Amino acid sequence: MYKIILATRYLLKRRITYFAVLAVALSVFIVLVVMTVMAGLVNEFKEKNHRFAGDCVVGTESLVGFAYYEDFVKLAEQQDFVEAVSPAIKSFALKRRRGSEQDDITEIMGIDPVRHSQATGFGNTLYFHNDDVSRTFEIANDANLVGCVLGDFMLLQDSNSRNYSATSLPRIPYSISCFPLTARGALARAGTDMVNTKTFYFSDQSTTDLPRIDGSLVYLPFEQAQQLCGMAGSNKRASRLHIRFKPDVKIQAGCEKVQSLWQKFRQDKAGEKQAYSLDTVTVQSWKQYRRSSIAPLENEQTEMSVMFGFVGITTVFIVLVVFYMIISHKSKDIGILKSIGASNIDIIELFSGYAFLVGIIGSGLGLLAGWIFLLKINPIEGWLFRHFGFQLWDRTIYAIGDIPNKVEFKILATIVVSAIIACLVGALIPSVQAARQKPVETLQVGQL
Repeated sequence: MYKIILATRYLLKRRITYFAVLAVALSVFIVLVVMTVMAGLVNEFKEKNHRFAGDCVVGTESLVGFAYYEDFVKLAEQQDFVEAVSPAIKSFALKRRRGSEQDDITEIMGIDPVRHSQATGFGNTLYFHNDDVSRTFEIANDANLVGCVLGDFMLLQDSNSRNYSATSLPRIPYSISCFPLTARGALARAGTDMVNTKTFYFSDQSTTDLPRIDGSLVYLPFEQAQQLCGMAGSNKRASRLHIRFKPDVKIQAGCEKVQSLWQKFRQDKAGEKQAYSLDTVTVQSWKQYRRSSIAPLENEQTEMSVMFGFVGITTVFIVLVVFYMIISHKSKDIGILKSIGASNIDIIELFSGYAFLVGIIGSGLGLLAGWIFLLKINPIEGWLFRHFGFQLWDRTIYAIGDIPNKVEFKILATIVVSAIIACLVGALIPSVQAARQKPVETLQVGQL
Protein backbone atom coordinates (compact mmCIF):
# COMPACT_ATOMS: atom_id res chain seq x y z
CA MET A 1 0.00 0.00 0.00
CA TYR A 2 2.82 2.38 0.87
CA LYS A 3 4.17 2.04 -2.65
CA ILE A 4 0.98 3.45 -4.13
CA ILE A 5 0.80 6.25 -1.56
CA LEU A 6 4.43 7.29 -2.06
CA ALA A 7 4.23 7.07 -5.85
CA THR A 8 1.12 9.28 -5.84
CA ARG A 9 2.71 11.72 -3.39
CA TYR A 10 5.84 12.04 -5.51
CA LEU A 11 3.68 12.59 -8.58
CA LEU A 12 1.72 15.43 -6.99
CA LYS A 13 4.47 17.10 -4.97
CA ARG A 14 7.40 17.05 -7.38
CA ARG A 15 6.82 19.70 -10.05
CA ILE A 16 9.60 18.32 -12.22
CA THR A 17 7.35 15.29 -12.75
CA TYR A 18 5.05 17.53 -14.77
CA PHE A 19 7.75 17.81 -17.44
CA ALA A 20 7.82 14.03 -17.80
CA VAL A 21 4.02 13.91 -18.01
CA LEU A 22 3.96 16.68 -20.62
CA ALA A 23 6.72 14.96 -22.64
CA VAL A 24 4.71 11.74 -22.71
CA ALA A 25 1.51 13.62 -23.55
CA LEU A 26 3.16 15.52 -26.40
CA SER A 27 4.70 12.36 -27.84
CA VAL A 28 1.38 10.50 -27.69
CA PHE A 29 -0.45 13.45 -29.24
CA ILE A 30 1.94 13.70 -32.20
CA VAL A 31 2.10 9.97 -32.85
CA LEU A 32 -1.67 9.52 -32.54
CA VAL A 33 -2.50 12.31 -34.98
CA VAL A 34 0.11 11.39 -37.58
CA MET A 35 -0.45 7.62 -37.46
CA THR A 36 -4.25 7.99 -37.53
CA VAL A 37 -4.15 10.23 -40.58
CA MET A 38 -1.55 8.05 -42.31
CA ALA A 39 -3.41 4.81 -41.57
CA GLY A 40 -6.64 6.39 -42.81
CA LEU A 41 -5.00 7.48 -46.07
CA VAL A 42 -3.51 4.02 -46.66
CA ASN A 43 -6.76 2.19 -45.90
CA GLU A 44 -8.77 4.59 -48.05
CA PHE A 45 -6.31 4.21 -50.92
CA LYS A 46 -6.47 0.41 -50.64
CA GLU A 47 -10.27 0.47 -50.68
CA LYS A 48 -10.29 2.61 -53.84
CA ASN A 49 -7.97 0.11 -55.54
CA HIS A 50 -10.17 -2.74 -54.34
CA ARG A 51 -13.25 -1.12 -55.88
CA PHE A 52 -11.36 -0.53 -59.13
CA ALA A 53 -10.09 -4.12 -59.53
CA GLY A 54 -12.76 -6.25 -57.89
CA ASP A 55 -11.79 -9.16 -55.63
CA CYS A 56 -9.68 -11.20 -58.05
CA VAL A 57 -8.08 -10.62 -61.45
CA VAL A 58 -7.25 -13.34 -63.96
CA GLY A 59 -5.16 -11.78 -66.67
CA THR A 60 -1.96 -11.16 -68.55
CA GLU A 61 0.30 -8.16 -69.04
CA SER A 62 0.80 -9.20 -72.68
CA LEU A 63 -0.79 -6.80 -75.17
CA VAL A 64 -2.10 -9.75 -77.21
CA GLY A 65 -4.33 -11.03 -74.42
CA PHE A 66 -5.41 -14.66 -74.14
CA ALA A 67 -7.94 -16.84 -75.94
CA TYR A 68 -10.85 -18.98 -74.72
CA TYR A 69 -11.76 -16.41 -72.07
CA GLU A 70 -15.47 -16.92 -72.84
CA ASP A 71 -15.25 -20.57 -71.85
CA PHE A 72 -13.58 -19.70 -68.56
CA VAL A 73 -16.16 -16.98 -67.85
CA LYS A 74 -18.95 -19.55 -68.22
CA LEU A 75 -17.05 -21.98 -65.99
CA ALA A 76 -16.42 -19.34 -63.32
CA GLU A 77 -20.01 -18.13 -63.30
CA GLN A 78 -21.14 -21.67 -62.47
CA GLN A 79 -19.12 -21.69 -59.24
CA ASP A 80 -21.06 -21.12 -56.03
CA PHE A 81 -18.45 -18.70 -54.63
CA VAL A 82 -18.43 -16.31 -57.63
CA GLU A 83 -20.78 -13.33 -57.71
CA ALA A 84 -19.85 -11.83 -61.10
CA VAL A 85 -17.19 -11.95 -63.82
CA SER A 86 -16.28 -9.14 -66.21
CA PRO A 87 -13.92 -9.63 -69.19
CA ALA A 88 -11.88 -6.58 -70.13
CA ILE A 89 -9.49 -5.39 -72.83
CA LYS A 90 -6.44 -3.43 -71.66
CA SER A 91 -4.04 -1.83 -74.13
CA PHE A 92 -2.37 1.41 -75.18
CA ALA A 93 -3.56 3.83 -77.83
CA LEU A 94 -3.12 7.28 -79.34
CA LYS A 95 -5.87 9.71 -78.37
CA ARG A 96 -6.60 12.95 -80.16
CA ARG A 97 -9.41 15.35 -79.44
CA ARG A 98 -10.89 16.83 -82.59
CA GLY A 99 -9.45 20.27 -83.17
CA SER A 100 -6.16 19.36 -81.52
CA GLU A 101 -2.96 18.68 -83.43
CA GLN A 102 -1.38 16.54 -80.74
CA ASP A 103 -1.72 12.82 -80.10
CA ASP A 104 -1.59 11.71 -76.48
CA ILE A 105 -0.50 8.23 -75.46
CA THR A 106 -3.19 6.78 -73.25
CA GLU A 107 -4.45 3.51 -71.86
CA ILE A 108 -7.75 2.10 -73.05
CA MET A 109 -9.95 -0.37 -71.25
CA GLY A 110 -12.72 -2.15 -73.06
CA ILE A 111 -15.57 -3.22 -70.81
CA ASP A 112 -19.22 -4.16 -70.73
CA PRO A 113 -20.42 -1.47 -68.27
CA VAL A 114 -23.15 -3.62 -66.72
CA ARG A 115 -20.96 -6.66 -66.12
CA HIS A 116 -18.03 -4.53 -65.03
CA SER A 117 -20.20 -2.69 -62.49
CA GLN A 118 -21.29 -6.05 -61.08
CA ALA A 119 -17.69 -7.24 -60.68
CA THR A 120 -16.12 -3.92 -59.60
CA GLY A 121 -17.18 -0.49 -58.37
CA PHE A 122 -17.16 1.02 -61.86
CA GLY A 123 -20.81 2.10 -61.83
CA ASN A 124 -20.33 4.20 -58.71
CA THR A 125 -17.51 6.17 -60.34
CA LEU A 126 -19.71 7.49 -63.17
CA TYR A 127 -21.09 11.00 -62.99
CA PHE A 128 -24.00 10.97 -65.43
CA HIS A 129 -25.01 7.28 -65.67
CA ASN A 130 -24.41 5.87 -62.20
CA ASP A 131 -28.15 5.16 -61.92
CA ASP A 132 -28.27 3.31 -65.28
CA VAL A 133 -24.87 1.95 -66.28
CA SER A 134 -26.35 0.15 -69.29
CA ARG A 135 -26.52 3.53 -71.07
CA THR A 136 -22.92 4.48 -70.25
CA PHE A 137 -21.69 4.50 -73.86
CA GLU A 138 -24.88 5.78 -75.47
CA ILE A 139 -25.02 9.19 -77.12
CA ALA A 140 -28.38 10.91 -76.66
CA ASN A 141 -30.50 11.26 -79.81
CA ASP A 142 -28.01 9.45 -82.05
CA ALA A 143 -27.74 5.68 -81.87
CA ASN A 144 -25.04 5.62 -84.56
CA LEU A 145 -22.44 7.32 -82.36
CA VAL A 146 -20.39 5.39 -79.82
CA GLY A 147 -19.41 6.91 -76.48
CA CYS A 148 -16.31 6.75 -74.33
CA VAL A 149 -15.70 7.45 -70.66
CA LEU A 150 -12.78 9.61 -69.58
CA GLY A 151 -11.27 10.12 -66.15
CA ASP A 152 -11.79 13.29 -64.16
CA PHE A 153 -8.20 14.44 -64.54
CA MET A 154 -8.44 14.16 -68.32
CA LEU A 155 -11.39 16.53 -68.27
CA LEU A 156 -9.79 19.32 -66.26
CA GLN A 157 -9.47 21.27 -69.50
CA ASP A 158 -13.25 20.90 -69.96
CA SER A 159 -14.07 22.55 -66.65
CA ASN A 160 -17.71 23.11 -67.56
CA SER A 161 -18.45 19.47 -68.40
CA ARG A 162 -20.32 18.91 -65.14
CA ASN A 163 -22.76 21.70 -65.95
CA TYR A 164 -24.45 19.42 -68.45
CA SER A 165 -26.95 16.61 -67.96
CA ALA A 166 -26.70 13.14 -69.45
CA THR A 167 -29.17 14.13 -72.20
CA SER A 168 -27.42 17.37 -73.14
CA LEU A 169 -23.75 16.44 -73.13
CA PRO A 170 -21.55 18.28 -75.62
CA ARG A 171 -20.47 15.98 -78.44
CA ILE A 172 -16.75 16.06 -77.88
CA PRO A 173 -15.13 13.65 -80.38
CA TYR A 174 -11.98 11.72 -79.60
CA SER A 175 -10.02 9.79 -82.19
CA ILE A 176 -8.59 6.54 -80.75
CA SER A 177 -5.88 4.72 -82.71
CA CYS A 178 -4.45 1.28 -81.90
CA PHE A 179 -1.98 -1.10 -83.47
CA PRO A 180 -3.83 -4.43 -83.80
CA LEU A 181 -1.75 -7.50 -82.94
CA THR A 182 -2.08 -11.15 -83.79
CA ALA A 183 -2.18 -13.87 -81.13
CA ARG A 184 1.57 -14.31 -81.67
CA GLY A 185 2.25 -10.60 -81.10
CA ALA A 186 2.93 -9.58 -84.69
CA LEU A 187 1.26 -6.61 -86.37
CA ALA A 188 -2.07 -7.71 -87.78
CA ARG A 189 -1.72 -5.30 -90.68
CA ALA A 190 1.14 -4.21 -92.86
CA GLY A 191 1.87 -1.15 -94.94
CA THR A 192 0.31 2.25 -94.45
CA ASP A 193 -2.95 0.85 -93.07
CA MET A 194 -1.50 -0.86 -90.01
CA VAL A 195 -3.47 1.25 -87.51
CA ASN A 196 -7.09 0.85 -86.45
CA THR A 197 -8.76 4.21 -85.80
CA LYS A 198 -12.25 4.99 -84.62
CA THR A 199 -13.96 8.13 -83.33
CA PHE A 200 -15.72 8.04 -79.97
CA TYR A 201 -17.75 10.75 -78.30
CA PHE A 202 -17.56 11.81 -74.70
CA SER A 203 -20.46 10.15 -72.88
CA ASP A 204 -19.47 10.21 -69.21
CA GLN A 205 -16.64 10.80 -66.79
CA SER A 206 -15.27 8.43 -64.19
CA THR A 207 -13.92 9.41 -60.78
CA THR A 208 -12.05 6.59 -59.03
CA ASP A 209 -10.02 9.06 -56.91
CA LEU A 210 -6.91 7.26 -58.17
CA PRO A 211 -4.93 10.01 -59.95
CA ARG A 212 -3.02 7.65 -62.23
CA ILE A 213 -6.25 5.97 -63.38
CA ASP A 214 -8.31 9.13 -63.75
CA GLY A 215 -5.53 10.84 -65.63
CA SER A 216 -4.63 8.18 -68.19
CA LEU A 217 -7.46 5.69 -68.74
CA VAL A 218 -10.21 5.83 -71.38
CA TYR A 219 -13.07 3.33 -71.13
CA LEU A 220 -14.49 1.98 -74.39
CA PRO A 221 -17.22 -0.54 -75.23
CA PHE A 222 -15.78 -4.04 -75.00
CA GLU A 223 -16.49 -5.10 -78.61
CA GLN A 224 -15.11 -1.84 -80.00
CA ALA A 225 -11.88 -2.16 -78.02
CA GLN A 226 -11.60 -5.79 -79.07
CA GLN A 227 -11.72 -4.80 -82.74
CA LEU A 228 -9.30 -1.90 -82.31
CA CYS A 229 -6.72 -4.15 -80.64
CA GLY A 230 -7.09 -7.02 -83.12
CA MET A 231 -8.57 -9.38 -80.52
CA ALA A 232 -11.83 -10.06 -82.39
CA GLY A 233 -12.28 -12.84 -84.94
CA SER A 234 -12.89 -16.58 -84.71
CA ASN A 235 -10.78 -16.96 -81.52
CA LYS A 236 -11.65 -13.88 -79.52
CA ARG A 237 -9.20 -12.70 -76.91
CA ALA A 238 -9.34 -10.61 -73.73
CA SER A 239 -6.69 -9.11 -71.46
CA ARG A 240 -8.15 -9.96 -68.08
CA LEU A 241 -11.18 -11.08 -66.15
CA HIS A 242 -12.32 -9.16 -63.08
CA ILE A 243 -14.08 -11.36 -60.52
CA ARG A 244 -16.21 -10.54 -57.52
CA PHE A 245 -16.81 -13.19 -54.87
CA LYS A 246 -19.94 -13.81 -52.84
CA PRO A 247 -20.08 -11.66 -49.66
CA ASP A 248 -19.25 -14.56 -47.33
CA VAL A 249 -16.15 -15.64 -49.29
CA LYS A 250 -12.76 -14.46 -48.05
CA ILE A 251 -10.49 -12.96 -50.70
CA GLN A 252 -7.56 -15.32 -50.18
CA ALA A 253 -9.74 -18.43 -50.12
CA GLY A 254 -11.61 -17.29 -53.22
CA CYS A 255 -8.38 -16.60 -55.13
CA GLU A 256 -7.05 -20.06 -54.26
CA LYS A 257 -10.23 -21.62 -55.65
CA VAL A 258 -9.95 -19.56 -58.83
CA GLN A 259 -6.29 -20.61 -59.14
CA SER A 260 -7.27 -24.29 -58.94
CA LEU A 261 -10.06 -23.72 -61.44
CA TRP A 262 -7.67 -21.99 -63.84
CA GLN A 263 -5.08 -24.78 -63.63
CA LYS A 264 -7.72 -27.35 -64.53
CA PHE A 265 -8.96 -25.11 -67.35
CA ARG A 266 -5.45 -24.84 -68.80
CA GLN A 267 -5.03 -28.59 -68.75
CA ASP A 268 -8.33 -29.03 -70.55
CA LYS A 269 -7.27 -26.52 -73.23
CA ALA A 270 -3.72 -27.86 -73.63
CA GLY A 271 -4.46 -29.32 -77.07
CA GLU A 272 -6.16 -26.22 -78.49
CA LYS A 273 -4.64 -24.11 -81.26
CA GLN A 274 -3.97 -21.01 -79.12
CA ALA A 275 -3.27 -22.78 -75.84
CA TYR A 276 0.11 -21.00 -75.71
CA SER A 277 -1.69 -17.71 -74.99
CA LEU A 278 -2.74 -19.10 -71.59
CA ASP A 279 0.85 -19.54 -70.40
CA THR A 280 1.29 -15.89 -69.35
CA VAL A 281 -2.02 -15.65 -67.49
CA THR A 282 -1.86 -15.24 -63.70
CA VAL A 283 -4.45 -15.31 -60.96
CA GLN A 284 -4.06 -12.46 -58.48
CA SER A 285 -5.98 -10.94 -55.62
CA TRP A 286 -6.88 -7.27 -56.02
CA LYS A 287 -4.01 -6.33 -53.72
CA GLN A 288 -1.46 -8.30 -55.74
CA TYR A 289 -2.85 -6.87 -58.97
CA ARG A 290 -2.51 -3.28 -57.69
CA ARG A 291 0.69 -3.95 -55.77
CA SER A 292 2.78 -1.44 -57.74
CA SER A 293 0.44 1.35 -56.63
CA ILE A 294 -0.16 0.22 -53.06
CA ALA A 295 3.40 -0.78 -52.06
CA PRO A 296 4.93 2.75 -52.14
CA LEU A 297 2.25 4.08 -49.80
CA GLU A 298 2.66 1.12 -47.45
CA ASN A 299 6.42 1.75 -47.43
CA GLU A 300 5.80 5.38 -46.53
CA GLN A 301 3.61 4.26 -43.65
CA THR A 302 6.33 1.91 -42.41
CA GLU A 303 8.99 4.62 -42.67
CA MET A 304 6.73 7.02 -40.80
CA SER A 305 6.26 4.46 -38.03
CA VAL A 306 10.01 4.03 -37.71
CA MET A 307 10.58 7.79 -37.61
CA PHE A 308 8.05 8.24 -34.84
CA GLY A 309 9.59 5.32 -33.01
CA PHE A 310 12.46 7.72 -32.35
CA VAL A 311 9.99 10.02 -30.61
CA GLY A 312 9.46 7.20 -28.12
CA ILE A 313 13.20 6.88 -27.64
CA THR A 314 13.36 10.60 -26.87
CA THR A 315 10.64 10.11 -24.26
CA VAL A 316 12.74 7.37 -22.63
CA PHE A 317 15.65 9.76 -22.15
CA ILE A 318 13.42 12.54 -20.82
CA VAL A 319 11.90 10.19 -18.24
CA LEU A 320 15.36 8.88 -17.35
CA VAL A 321 16.68 12.38 -16.62
CA VAL A 322 13.59 13.37 -14.62
CA PHE A 323 13.69 10.21 -12.50
CA TYR A 324 17.41 10.53 -11.94
CA MET A 325 16.87 14.03 -10.55
CA ILE A 326 13.93 12.91 -8.40
CA ILE A 327 15.70 9.88 -6.96
CA SER A 328 18.83 11.89 -6.23
CA HIS A 329 16.71 14.08 -3.94
CA LYS A 330 14.90 11.16 -2.33
CA SER A 331 17.89 9.29 -0.92
CA LYS A 332 16.64 9.92 2.66
CA ASP A 333 13.25 8.35 1.86
CA ILE A 334 14.95 5.40 0.26
CA GLY A 335 17.23 4.96 3.30
CA ILE A 336 14.28 5.04 5.70
CA LEU A 337 12.34 2.50 3.62
CA LYS A 338 15.28 0.12 3.47
CA SER A 339 15.99 0.53 7.17
CA ILE A 340 12.47 -0.68 8.03
CA GLY A 341 12.76 -3.73 5.81
CA ALA A 342 12.02 -2.69 2.22
CA SER A 343 13.94 -4.87 -0.23
CA ASN A 344 15.65 -3.86 -3.44
CA ILE A 345 12.69 -5.24 -5.39
CA ASP A 346 10.31 -3.10 -3.31
CA ILE A 347 12.26 0.05 -4.18
CA ILE A 348 12.29 -0.85 -7.88
CA GLU A 349 8.56 -1.56 -7.75
CA LEU A 350 7.93 1.79 -6.03
CA PHE A 351 9.60 3.86 -8.71
CA SER A 352 8.30 1.61 -11.50
CA GLY A 353 4.79 2.31 -10.20
CA TYR A 354 5.69 5.99 -10.19
CA ALA A 355 6.77 5.69 -13.84
CA PHE A 356 3.60 3.76 -14.64
CA LEU A 357 1.48 6.62 -13.26
CA VAL A 358 3.47 9.10 -15.36
CA GLY A 359 2.86 6.97 -18.45
CA ILE A 360 -0.88 6.55 -17.77
CA ILE A 361 -1.55 10.23 -17.05
CA GLY A 362 0.66 11.44 -19.90
CA SER A 363 -0.98 8.99 -22.33
CA GLY A 364 -4.44 10.02 -21.17
CA LEU A 365 -3.73 13.72 -21.71
CA GLY A 366 -2.12 13.04 -25.09
CA LEU A 367 -4.99 10.85 -26.25
CA LEU A 368 -7.59 13.40 -25.17
CA ALA A 369 -5.78 16.25 -26.93
CA GLY A 370 -5.22 14.10 -30.05
CA TRP A 371 -8.85 12.97 -30.16
CA ILE A 372 -10.13 16.55 -29.90
CA PHE A 373 -7.69 17.72 -32.57
CA LEU A 374 -8.67 14.91 -34.94
CA LEU A 375 -12.35 15.78 -34.50
CA LYS A 376 -11.58 19.37 -35.52
CA ILE A 377 -8.85 18.70 -38.10
CA ASN A 378 -11.07 19.14 -41.16
CA PRO A 379 -12.74 22.35 -39.88
CA ILE A 380 -9.28 23.67 -38.96
CA GLU A 381 -7.95 22.93 -42.45
CA GLY A 382 -11.07 24.52 -43.96
CA TRP A 383 -10.53 27.68 -41.91
CA LEU A 384 -6.84 27.84 -42.87
CA PHE A 385 -7.75 27.41 -46.55
CA ARG A 386 -10.41 30.14 -46.46
CA HIS A 387 -8.19 32.67 -44.69
CA PHE A 388 -4.68 31.76 -45.84
CA GLY A 389 -5.13 29.47 -48.85
CA PHE A 390 -3.34 26.65 -46.99
CA GLN A 391 -4.19 22.97 -47.47
CA LEU A 392 -2.39 20.06 -45.88
CA TRP A 393 -2.67 18.18 -49.20
CA ASP A 394 -3.10 19.58 -52.69
CA ARG A 395 -6.34 17.98 -53.89
CA THR A 396 -5.24 18.17 -57.53
CA ILE A 397 -2.35 15.82 -56.69
CA TYR A 398 -3.78 13.71 -53.88
CA ALA A 399 -7.35 12.66 -54.66
CA ILE A 400 -8.77 12.79 -51.15
CA GLY A 401 -11.79 14.51 -49.69
CA ASP A 402 -11.76 14.95 -45.94
CA ILE A 403 -8.61 14.18 -43.98
CA PRO A 404 -9.03 10.74 -42.35
CA ASN A 405 -9.65 11.16 -38.61
CA LYS A 406 -11.11 7.84 -37.45
CA VAL A 407 -9.01 6.49 -34.59
CA GLU A 408 -8.37 2.74 -34.82
CA PHE A 409 -8.31 0.79 -31.56
CA LYS A 410 -5.21 -1.12 -32.68
CA ILE A 411 -3.24 2.10 -33.17
CA LEU A 412 -4.60 3.54 -29.93
CA ALA A 413 -3.61 0.49 -27.88
CA THR A 414 -0.16 0.32 -29.47
CA ILE A 415 0.57 3.97 -28.69
CA VAL A 416 -0.59 3.72 -25.05
CA VAL A 417 1.35 0.51 -24.38
CA SER A 418 4.46 1.95 -26.06
CA ALA A 419 4.25 5.14 -23.98
CA ILE A 420 3.98 3.18 -20.72
CA ILE A 421 6.86 0.89 -21.70
CA ALA A 422 8.95 3.96 -22.59
CA CYS A 423 8.32 5.38 -19.09
CA LEU A 424 9.19 2.08 -17.41
CA VAL A 425 12.37 1.73 -19.44
CA GLY A 426 13.34 5.33 -18.71
CA ALA A 427 12.85 4.80 -14.98
CA LEU A 428 14.64 1.44 -14.86
CA ILE A 429 18.24 2.61 -14.47
CA PRO A 430 17.50 5.27 -11.78
CA SER A 431 15.29 2.72 -9.94
CA VAL A 432 18.08 0.13 -9.88
CA GLN A 433 20.55 2.74 -8.63
CA ALA A 434 18.10 3.72 -5.89
CA ALA A 435 17.65 0.10 -4.87
CA ARG A 436 21.41 -0.38 -4.55
CA GLN A 437 21.78 2.50 -2.08
CA LYS A 438 22.69 1.44 1.47
CA PRO A 439 20.81 2.89 4.45
CA VAL A 440 24.04 3.36 6.41
CA GLU A 441 25.24 5.79 3.72
CA THR A 442 21.99 7.64 3.01
CA LEU A 443 21.04 8.13 6.68
CA GLN A 444 24.35 9.52 7.94
CA VAL A 445 23.98 12.68 10.01
CA GLY A 446 25.91 14.68 7.46
CA GLN A 447 23.50 13.60 4.72
CA LEU A 448 20.30 14.52 6.62
